[in-house]
Amino acid sequence: MKRMALLACMGLLMANGDVAPGKPISPRFAGDPSPHWFDDRWYLYATDDASNSGRYWDSTSWRLYSSTDMKSWKDDGAFLDVTTFKWARPDAKAWAPEVAQRNGRYYFYAPIGGDRIGVAVADRPQGPYRDARGDALIDKARDANAGAEPIDPAVFIDTDGQAYLYFGTRVPKVVRLKPDMIHVDGPIMDVAVTGLPASDPKKKYGEAPYLHAHKGRYYFSFSTGWPGQIIYGTAASPLGPFAYGGVILDYLPISTNHQAIVERGGKSWLFYHDKLLPGGGDHRRSITIAPLTYAKDGVILPVERHARNEERPDVSARPSHLSAQLGDR
Repeated sequence: MKRMALLACMGLLMANGDVAPGKPISPRFAGDPSPHWFDDRWYLYATDDASNSGRYWDSTSWRLYSSTDMKSWKDDGAFLDVTTFKWARPDAKAWAPEVAQRNGRYYFYAPIGGDRIGVAVADRPQGPYRDARGDALIDKARDANAGAEPIDPAVFIDTDGQAYLYFGTRVPKVVRLKPDMIHVDGPIMDVAVTGLPASDPKKKYGEAPYLHAHKGRYYFSFSTGWPGQIIYGTAASPLGPFAYGGVILDYLPISTNHQAIVERGGKSWLFYHDKLLPGGGDHRRSITIAPLTYAKDGVILPVERHARNEERPDVSARPSHLSAQLGDR
């Protein structure tokens, strides 16, 4: 019944002229979507896979796309690179970004080099952005409990105005942000997810933390690893603990996944990346969008993958090439 309801909803969305599941938003490789509705337009900030070596996620710039209807996306180019942050190496890796709007300004959270998160600020969604601090917001070498890799930032601003920054691999982290959005307010804390199925050891936190709210409930979603499912938990507080809820998106035939969930006009969408374009793969990803549906009790119904028929990845063991690249991830 859940599957039939999901397919019916997807058909209705497509009939109304909304997004087509499984269609890449651009012919250019990109990953790690951070979508936002700013100033009557969608802005999607991304990792620029087209400029990496093809052998690793080693691009040094971020890409921006914009749209008014979520169907046609304009490539606004490489609007920012790591040289914006003078404290970073010019060849440092530019990974999954995040943006937040507050007080009429736009804040870009930039994971750089795998060990620090910087923050830049602009007066417009598309920039130009400038370093807001002169040093890192989160620094593995400086900050207690920053974790093994302070990457994949995600910002959530609650209805009471409190902003939270989520990040991290292997162990999810959260820290409150001050109203200026460029300083932390208190210690970095671990995020607890309870009730993960003991029968499936692969159901554990890997990376890509993301928080959204729906009808008064907080949903914490993330990837379970490399490769990983996108799963979620729910809580009555942005700080958790989050009780395991289920799978949003099953394994894909690439080594990583990274999601964002947005709601507008009474509709919800899942943004993620997949292997969709010719020549695509682990390091050359494509961003796509699918409708997201909730059951009456608030459970997120699994999203169907709409792409070329491909074999499911072997998740019994990590691929050797990935082990070499990710170390002990």
